[in-house]
Amino acid sequence: MFKTIRNAWKVEDLRKRLIFTIMIIVVFRIGSVIPVPFLNVEALQGLMGNLSEGGAMLAYLDTLSGGAFAQATLFAMSVTPYINSSIIMQLLTVAIPALESLQKEGEEGRKKLTAITRYVTIALGLLQGTAYYLFLRNSKYGGTSIVRYTEGSSGIFAALIIVLVFTAGTALMMWLGEQINVKGIGNGVSILLFAGIVSRMPALITKLIAYISLAIESPQEFGKYYAFVPLFVIIFLAMMWIIVFMNDAERRIPIQYAKRTVGRKVYGGQNSHIPLKIGLSGVMPIIFASSILSIPSLMNFFMSPTGIMKNILDAFSVNGWLYSILYFLLIIMFAYFYVAITYNPIEMANNLRQSNGTIPGIRPGKPTSDFLAKVLSKVTLIGALFLAFIALFPIGFGYVTGMSNLSLGGTSIIILVGVALETVKQMESQMMMRHYKGFLD
Repeated sequence: MFKTIRNAWKVEDLRKRLIFTIMIIVVFRIGSVIPVPFLNVEALQGLMGNLSEGGAMLAYLDTLSGGAFAQATLFAMSVTPYINSSIIMQLLTVAIPALESLQKEGEEGRKKLTAITRYVTIALGLLQGTAYYLFLRNSKYGGTSIVRYTEGSSGIFAALIIVLVFTAGTALMMWLGEQINVKGIGNGVSILLFAGIVSRMPALITKLIAYISLAIESPQEFGKYYAFVPLFVIIFLAMMWIIVFMNDAERRIPIQYAKRTVGRKVYGGQNSHIPLKIGLSGVMPIIFASSILSIPSLMNFFMSPTGIMKNILDAFSVNGWLYSILYFLLIIMFAYFYVAITYNPIEMANNLRQSNGTIPGIRPGKPTSDFLAKVLSKVTLIGALFLAFIALFPIGFGYVTGMSNLSLGGTSIIILVGVALETVKQMESQMMMRHYKGFLD
């Protein structure tokens, strides 16, 4: 990876793109520390610190935003509304024929879909910003209100400013990501997520040092951290290696093309394969599952449940047994759902038949589509189990060791490794195009 970056830096055009991307990241980090008006930042930090200790959902949102969520800064909501908007549009494209036809219209259709995605992002940003404001308005820390009103005001102006600033921050991050795609090295929104997660690494290192300090101060009570902290580092590196390995793993289906005689020339007759990635659905199943399971946890922010309701919501907490079981099942279910709407075995079989391609030992038509569906099902199961393991292992590790407040989970590691690999591949392809002289030279 470092060799690719070094070689890219030698190419003038790519060097300008790298510098532009770095400047966008600097702007993102500056916006992550600009506070929103009418908020008591010190009280908010104390409140979010206490909540993050008991609920990984807030810690996860704070990690994606690079610490901006806990401080309620300009980029507090990060690109979460944009990601949700993209997912919604992707699902609606399959369900609504009009959107599906736009997708097939080429560049003009994609531009229209992109514009619709932006509008949906703004709408979701207003909705999420309003929910975040209501949470802050109803919260206190040490008897101090989070939202500060001016004397004699009704609070409507402050509420309007806070919600609009949150939404404007989301729109600005969406625009920054698009600028990286146009003038930078690509993967715009993913690069911003990557930068936000990397910015939390110092906090993670600080917590690991704090655990070691506890072991030094009280070896009889906290001596276990002498072993658990190095074990966490080893497991973290091992998970990165596993993710890289699974990202490149694929199931290759052999394809044989029949020979065709056109005039005096013979075409075809070669052998090829269809590569099916093990991680066909990427990190989407985890995002879907965590979004649904976050709803019960968010209810704790707007109400004070007691009795049976409190027991139910506690079971849905990150450390609850019901949360882990449902998390596992939802990841498996959404992995199959995402592959089902993305890959069509019947269409794949028809494309093979039209190109005179066959799978050795499998008859064309329905037998081919059934075979492809069976292979997709097996590959999806392996990828879903892999995602479930990566997502649930940090929860189990925290439960066993007591180190449950670390700011980096399995989902963050998948995003880090996936974005890094994809960015390196794009840089390599751009360098290959610039070094290719063409058939006339």
